[in-house]
Amino acid sequence: MNKQDFYTVRGYQLLNQNLLTPSMEDYLEMIYRICLDEEFIRINELANKLNVRPSSATKIVQKLKILGFVYYQKYGYITLTKEGIDVGSFLLNRHITIENFLNLIGVEDAFKDTEMIEHDISLNSLTNINMLNDFFNNNPKTLKQYEMYKEKWKSEKK
Repeated sequence: MNKQDFYTVRGYQLLNQNLLTPSMEDYLEMIYRICLDEEFIRINELANKLNVRPSSATKIVQKLKILGFVYYQKYGYITLTKEGIDVGSFLLNRHITIENFLNLIGVEDAFKDTEMIEHDISLNSLTNINMLNDFFNNNPKTLKQYEMYKEKWKSEKK
């Protein structure tokens, strides 16, 4: 890699730019999570789940509607389009993959760290993390060796 390949975090974000902002991804993921159990969701419920004001939720849902991820009419239900289901499924699986990995390696606040990591991870990194999760799950002795190594490492660093 030559030095012309280095960017700031924002630079890498711009290189990998997609239609959805991290906030929009969070909304779409939450809508998808809820729609796995329910046929639809309302703005107030979505706002409560995400700890935001209903007016903020309305603005993001309207953007998701324009992008073709949800069906929504003012004061009505929010449901997912086919594309919304596909992207929502990917977002939830991405979240689960990262959170599982962080839990496997013993991160104490894995949920918070997952929220911080998930929006900027490359598909290549996500695929490799998923593969490593599978490897550890299919090789419990190796996972145990890692856990023992980690404990030894921590005690030596004190």
